[in-house]
Amino acid sequence: MILMQKRWGIVLIVAVVAFLLGRLAVRAFMNLLLGGTLFGGNFL
Repeated sequence: MILMQKRWGIVLIVAVVAFLLGRLAVRAFMNLLLGGTLFGGNFL
């Protein structure tokens, strides 16, 4: 039983990380298309 809980915990963590990295990749791609700064800062 504990093994299944550990497995589901790992799957949940991997799913959350994949979701966040996917959103960041979409933002980076749209940033390249639109020519803005990725994190909203003014670097100059």
